[in-house]
Amino acid sequence: MSPITKCIKENDTRSNPIWLMRQAGRYLPEFREIRRLNQDFIKLCLNSDLASEITLQPIKRFGFDGAVIFSDILMLPYGLGQKVEFEKNFGPKLGDINLEKIKNIDEINFTEKVYKVYKAISKTSKNPLMNNRDMIGFVGAPWTILVYMINKSSPKKGLSNDFFKDDFLVNRLLEIIEKFLKLHIKNQVEAGAKIIQIFDSWAGLLEEKIPEYIYIPTLNIVEYVKKLNIPVICFPRGIKDYKNFCEIVKPDAVNIDYDVNPKKIVKEIKIPIQGGLDPKILLTDQKTLKTEVEKYLNIFKDHPYIFNLGHGILPETKIEMVEELIKIVRNFK
Repeated sequence: MSPITKCIKENDTRSNPIWLMRQAGRYLPEFREIRRLNQDFIKLCLNSDLASEITLQPIKRFGFDGAVIFSDILMLPYGLGQKVEFEKNFGPKLGDINLEKIKNIDEINFTEKVYKVYKAISKTSKNPLMNNRDMIGFVGAPWTILVYMINKSSPKKGLSNDFFKDDFLVNRLLEIIEKFLKLHIKNQVEAGAKIIQIFDSWAGLLEEKIPEYIYIPTLNIVEYVKKLNIPVICFPRGIKDYKNFCEIVKPDAVNIDYDVNPKKIVKEIKIPIQGGLDPKILLTDQKTLKTEVEKYLNIFKDHPYIFNLGHGILPETKIEMVEELIKIVRNFK
């Protein structure tokens, strides 16, 4: 059993497996070279050979315990026929929603559109570098996908005042999203994913209606993944009450963000914990890094813990700091 799976399934506290969100990304010179030659991000995600190569870059360089497939949570709206593009210095831009068109998408149409993602997972999982390592697949949580599809870009300034105005659209879209998230997960698992992580990047936007839009839809997805006998990690970023989330949604493990007090978390949550370190710590110096990393390792010393960050690794992160981070985690006693 590979280290991350062992930590989750057996509540193993003897080691701290490590992987990082966005570990296959812009901080790596080898990734930047591929990206320079492939400007269209969606096309790059759908190039199974390059997506597999990118996924394995941090494994070759650092020897992380898991490889997270190079893809994007917005492959879901893309598969449903909504226009998705990434604009430099802006981020994702989505087209208008045509509910009639989306309602007519069937499972075959969807799978054909994003098939190359599954092909990349299959190719990567069969690589000898993946021996005793976990192939990690992922999806966006229903709420976060809903936010992107309706908002049509990152809601960095919060939800628009009229976000919920079309009640029928919101609820019908949520049903469709749930259905195709399950299909997207099933296809990833069949291709070789050994763990699924659910990213609820915009969970922190909701002050009210949390049960309706976060707890219940995410629970439906978590229960589906468990039926596939695959561990599921949830990352409800920005949510105020992790304890309540874990008690209702019941993931196998939960990723905490860097605004959360880890001492409070370790007292309140029994399931394996992942993450927490602020990615900005990797932009400081080795002494600060050691202090902050060991703080998390000491807090979770007697609790099953997967070392990760409280958000994705930042593009300006230096390679030497990632090497130092791994050394600190591996040498911790």
